[in-house]
Order: sequence, then C-alpha cells, then structure tokens
Amino acid sequence: MASDPPRKGTIQSVSIAARFLSILANSEGPLALSEIARRAETGNSTAHRYLSSLQQEGLATQELASGHYDLGPAALGIGLAALQRLDPIEIAAQQMKQLASRVAASAGVVVWTERGPTVVRWYRSAYFSISSLSLGDVLPVDNSACGLAFQAFLPSAMIKVARRNQPPTTRGKPPQRDVLDEIRTSGLAELNSHLMSEVTGQAVPVFDAQNEIVCAMTIVADLGSTVGPSADGALAEAGQAVAQMTGTTRWVGFSPTR
Repeated sequence: MASDPPRKGTIQSVSIAARFLSILANSEGPLALSEIARRAETGNSTAHRYLSSLQQEGLATQELASGHYDLGPAALGIGLAALQRLDPIEIAAQQMKQLASRVAASAGVVVWTERGPTVVRWYRSAYFSISSLSLGDVLPVDNSACGLAFQAFLPSAMIKVARRNQPPTTRGKPPQRDVLDEIRTSGLAELNSHLMSEVTGQAVPVFDAQNEIVCAMTIVADLGSTVGPSADGALAEAGQAVAQMTGTTRWVGFSPTR
C-alpha cells in the first residue's frame, strides 16, 4: 500500500477522504471497491472505511444491486453551490493579466453584445502593446479573431443582429463554414495582419457550467518582434486552465505548437 508523506498544516484523514472523493468525481461512473482502492493506492479495508464515513455524511452512495460506489447527494449539492459562485469572466481576466505580464503579447477578455465583440478587460504587455485598443471597444464581427470565435459557438441569429449594428467600414464577409468548423475542432481562432499590419490576433472561447460561451480570451502580438518571451501556446494553456477552474466539460483539443 502506497502512502503519501503528510503535508504540512493538513489533517491527514481529511486529505485521504478528499482523495476518495476526487476519484469518484473523476470516474466514468460508479466504481467497485477494489477499483477505488487501486486508484487511491490503498488497501480494500482502508477504502471501505473511508467510503463508509463518506456515505454517513451523504458524500458517497452505494448501489444496492452492484455494490459500486458513486458521489452522494451532499457532494452534488456542494458541487452545484461551487458552480454558482464561479465567475468565468473574472477567472479568465486573472489568466489574461498573468499572461500579459510574462509574454510578448497584450491580452484581454471580450464579451458578446448586440454590437459585437466588446472588450471588457485589457492588459498591456511589458514587451508589446497596442495603444489603440481600450475598454469598451467593439471589435469587428468578421475581421477579428474574437468575432470568429464567437461565431463558431453562438446562434446565427445573434451574429446577424450584431453584424447589422456594426459600421459599414468594419463589416467583412461572413466566414466560410469550414473556417468555423476548424475553430470548433481546434478551439483557436487566429487572424494575421487583419486589424493592423504585422499583428496577429488569437482568441479562445470560455464556456460556463452549461457549456455555453460566455466570453473569449484574446491576445495580440507583433509577428516580426523577437523582444520578450514568445506567446506561442500561451493562450491555449490559459484556456485549459480556465476550463479546469470552472469545471467546464465542453473543451476542445488545443495544440500548443499551433
């Protein structure tokens, strides 16, 4: 039986119980006692003792027919309460602020309005910044990476309303279906030299607990600059981090080398 060294300032029994809860939460379905013990790297007797305690508190339940264990109603209630307290936009903003401080790209968070993608957070990089963007700016629906990211996951009726509300000078041609399909598959929208010469823009969607897009995280960088740490893969990593922190199940496969 493997045992982890006690962590400073923790109650070991609570830490072990949390390990069993994590196994149940991340399983594909109800699990047999022996399988839970194997994943927790404990003996069957230890697993049974902890699972019995979790059952008494309503955090775990046992199926009568199979004897398999699953999360109990109290655990589900805690999970729902945690989801209600999450603010995906603020979590995304924290990630973008950190990103802008360590790579050569400015970063921000954009939400959808009837006028189109609207900047609600903007953080200038110490290595590279675009002075023309600021809070409240509305980006083009068709000529921005954020606009494409939203189009891939929003109903077409919402897109049409925003396109009509945008100035004629910023309107572009609606993207082809294969462009949006690629964004849905990769999770990444990217346009080069679309708003400014030699500037690349990238955007990734952020979903809520109901797997609906609530905002997009975006970065802009100088294509030709070699100053400062590269932003390659940074936005994808930030998107994955936000998905983990918000418990989002709708996530797509980013490639850090794209």
